[in-house]
Amino acid sequence: MFREVMGLPAHALLVHAAVVFVPLLALVSTGYAVLARSRFRSRLDWAAGVLAVAAPVAAFFAVQSGEELQEVLVAKNYGPEILQKVEEHQGYGELTLWWSLALGVVTLVLLVVTSPRARTRSVPGWLGLLLGAVVVVLAALNVWYVYLTGDTGAEAVWQGVI
Repeated sequence: MFREVMGLPAHALLVHAAVVFVPLLALVSTGYAVLARSRFRSRLDWAAGVLAVAAPVAAFFAVQSGEELQEVLVAKNYGPEILQKVEEHQGYGELTLWWSLALGVVTLVLLVVTSPRARTRSVPGWLGLLLGAVVVVLAALNVWYVYLTGDTGAEAVWQGVI
């Protein structure tokens, strides 16, 4: 399922969704967390909720298609140098998946805790602040791992080509 699309490696196509959605989740969830007392926060809640689901799903598809591509490279007897680079890239990709999943979950919990209905259930005010701080830290980790994953993938494919 994740091997190819119309003759092209699916990974080369699916990875772009993760490259867009994971940093976008980091940006929107950070905005939602930081703008606690702003009128703009209510405009970000739907986007944060959608991205909290879409970003980890996109990262999952990127990882699965990357594993399929790695199997193809091994089957075609690519050299150990490129396979080592692919393994490093794969490791960062898997970490990106887990960090995006963590950010997605914490963002959804923050949305529930800060919703108008949660205030009537007497949720402590410090909980929203704590979750907001966790969101900001996880967002930074997500951006860093998207960078590391993309950089190692680009090096594996393009180093020495130009």
